[in-house]
Amino acid sequence: MTRKRIFYGVLTLLAAVIITCALYINSLMPIITGYAAKNLCSDVFVSNRKPEDVETIDLNFSFIRYTKNSVNYDEKSVTSHFLWGKSRAIYREGFGVTLLRGISEASLRKTRYPAGVNPGYSQDTIKWPLGDILPEKNTGIDLAKLGDISKKLITDNAYNGDAFAFLVLHKGIPVAEAYKPQFNKNTRFLSWSMAKSFTNALVGLLVGQGGMDINKPAGVDEWKADDRNKITLNDLLQMQSGLKWNEDYGNRSDITVMLYCESDISRYAYEQPLEHAPGTFWSYSSGSPNIVSYLIRRQFTNDSLYYSFVNSQFFNKIGIPDAVFEVDPGGTRVGSSYLYATARDYARFALLYQNDGIFNGERILPEGWVKYSTSVASASNGKYGSFFWLNRGKSLPSAPEDMYACDGHDGQHIYIMPTQELIVVILGYSPTSKGGMDTDRLLKDVLGTLK
Repeated sequence: MTRKRIFYGVLTLLAAVIITCALYINSLMPIITGYAAKNLCSDVFVSNRKPEDVETIDLNFSFIRYTKNSVNYDEKSVTSHFLWGKSRAIYREGFGVTLLRGISEASLRKTRYPAGVNPGYSQDTIKWPLGDILPEKNTGIDLAKLGDISKKLITDNAYNGDAFAFLVLHKGIPVAEAYKPQFNKNTRFLSWSMAKSFTNALVGLLVGQGGMDINKPAGVDEWKADDRNKITLNDLLQMQSGLKWNEDYGNRSDITVMLYCESDISRYAYEQPLEHAPGTFWSYSSGSPNIVSYLIRRQFTNDSLYYSFVNSQFFNKIGIPDAVFEVDPGGTRVGSSYLYATARDYARFALLYQNDGIFNGERILPEGWVKYSTSVASASNGKYGSFFWLNRGKSLPSAPEDMYACDGHDGQHIYIMPTQELIVVILGYSPTSKGGMDTDRLLKDVLGTLK
C-alpha cells in the first residue's frame, strides 16, 4: 500500500511538473514566434537582407533558433512556427513591419501611410550633411589609423562582437565608413533602444512648438484617480516614473510581453502600478518611451498628421528621409525599439545634437533642449539624462566625461563627444550573452587618432 501511494505521489508530482512546464512554454510561444516573425520580416522587407543571413546571425539563439520561418515575398509577410505556436508579421509601406496581435491583417492593410511626405530633394545630388556627396576635407585626424581600426573592427572582429557598420564623424565630416560585405550605405539597421533618443527629439520638437510641457503631469486619463497623476513627462524621459517594470530580455517579462504579446504597447506600459514616488527612483524601462509615444500621438487631431509629422518636420529636415519608425498594431510608433535607418542617418541624428539642435544651418530642436537632454537624471548616479546615456560616472573609462550616447540591444551605439567634435556609430550583432563588444577599447583607439 505504501509503495502504491509513493508511486501515485511521484506520478502526480511528475504530472504537475509537466503541466507547469507546458503552461510556461505556452506562455513563451507568442514571444518566441513573435520575435522571429517580426524581426525577420523587418530585416527582409525594410533592411533588404537575405533571410538565411538573418537566421544564421540575428535569430540564432535560445528557442528562437528553432523556429520555422516562411517568407512570402508577394504578400510581404513572415510566418513563424515553434511547436504549437505561430505568429505572423506583415510589411506596409511607410509603417514598416507590424506583428499581428489583436487585429486582423485585412484591417491593418486598409490603413495607408499619408502621401506628401517626400523630402523634395535627392540625396545623391546634394552635399553632406543633408545629402550624400561627401566633402574632401582634412579635419586633422589620422585617416590611416582610422582605416586600421575599421579593418580590425569590421573584418577581423578584433573588438569582440560582430559589427555590421562603422562610421566616424570629425568636425561634422565623415572620416571613416566601413561595412561587412552584405551591408552598405543604403542598408537600414535596427536601432533597438537607440529609438528612445529619437523619441526624445520628437518631444523636443513639440516642446518647441508649445504643444508639450515636460514639467507638467503627463495627463494619462487612467492615472487621474491615484498617485500616478503626479508623473510628469520629465519623469518619463528620465526613467524616473516610479512605475513597476521588468526589463529582462531573456525571459517572459514586461519588455518581451509588451513587444510580442500586446496589440497596444503604450497601454500595457501605462497600466503598470506605481512602486516608487515619481522622480525619486531611477530604473531603465522600455515602457516609458512608449507611454511618451502615446502622449505624442495625442497632440494630433488625426493620424495622418501624426504620421506625416515625423517626416515633414524631422526626418526630411535632417537628411534621413528613408528612415522607417515602425508602429504597433494600434498605430502608435514603437518609441522604445523599432526604428530602421542607415549608418549615415544615425550619424546625422548625432550631428543634430552635437550642434545644439541645429542642422544644416536650421534650428530644429529648441534652444536648450540638448542641454536638458544631457543633464543628469537626479537618481541615475550620473549615467542617464533624458533618453540618452551619459558618461559622467565614467562607465566607459577611456571616453570623455561629457560624452553622451544612444545605446541599443545587441550592440547598437551612437557616441557623441562634443569637446572632441567626434561622433562614432557602431551597428551590428554583439549580444552581451556572448561578451558584447569592447567599446571602451574601440573608443580609446578612435580617440587616439586625433592629432
